Amino acid sequence: MTTPEQQTRQKKNGDESATSPTPAKTEFRIFGEEMIEKRVKTSGKTGRIYLPGDWVGKQVKIVRID
Repeated sequence: MTTPEQQTRQKKNGDESATSPTPAKTEFRIFGEEMIEKRVKTSGKTGRIYLPGDWVGKQVKIVRID
């Protein structure tokens, strides 16, 4: 069994055998001040999430849940 870090390294190196049909879910424990749940919107060829202005300059973590 490979760890998520190993799978990421294998994907970056072009090893397609590292990809599984359904990626395993991982539990994250994060302690913080606030949480906002939003859906990513299209912005050109990328995605975008708008956050409150008072969060500017703060460190945030983004976790994809689906």
